[in-house]
Amino acid sequence: MVSTAGIIIIGDEILSGRTKDTNINWIATELNNIGVRLIEARIISDDSETIIETIKNFTKKFTYVFSCGGIGPTHDDITTESVAKAFNQKLIKDPEAIRRLKIHYEGTDVEFNESRQKMAIIPSNSILIDNPVSAAPGYKIENLFVFAGVPRIMQGMFHTILNDLIGGIKLKSKTVSSNVGEGLIAKDLEKIEKKFKTIKIGSYPYFKPGNFGTSIVLRSENEELLEEASKAVLSAIIILGGKGKIVEENEFDERSF
Repeated sequence: MVSTAGIIIIGDEILSGRTKDTNINWIATELNNIGVRLIEARIISDDSETIIETIKNFTKKFTYVFSCGGIGPTHDDITTESVAKAFNQKLIKDPEAIRRLKIHYEGTDVEFNESRQKMAIIPSNSILIDNPVSAAPGYKIENLFVFAGVPRIMQGMFHTILNDLIGGIKLKSKTVSSNVGEGLIAKDLEKIEKKFKTIKIGSYPYFKPGNFGTSIVLRSENEELLEEASKAVLSAIIILGGKGKIVEENEFDERSF
């Protein structure tokens, strides 16, 4: 039986034309690559009742549902409270999410205030989704995956849950985190990808005050080649004068370089 999917894009800024959506196309391509069939994509407003009804409808119809947008620290980010209502769950301040965000803001001049702590609030019975770009996690509840709306952050989140999806291809993954900028490592990644033709490589720059770097996600069916390619990436980082570490699949480790 073929796995199916639906995408929910949440945001008045998309509907008004102020922001152009690129997430549908990107997710559709990734799903196609692993044999999951995208059936429907819907763009909806920042309205709680609309979000709740769309989530209920999609989660009943499709194997997987992906929502993008509305999980930030501002007052109009209402996706999480709407998700909780859709699944009849309470909202909780997740201790692990708090830990990750504290590490992210530690040593910066940015206060980890109440608004930013909102990004650690998730529905009960949820599982955190790693965010290799900006630390604030997404989450999974039943068959719904809740991502940030910013394309680069969403893409990083999506690649961390790719192995949870059952389609035509099962991929393993490793992440190499480094304090090297994406532009500096780009040529080396291109060479490594040409050498290891069955390895898919995605790079995700991360930023926080006083610190930046790149998380590099490698995916393949071949575990031995994946290990070899990850070591090649780490070696390239060291040659460039940077620091890096290989993070095992499903293990989250905030950059500490």
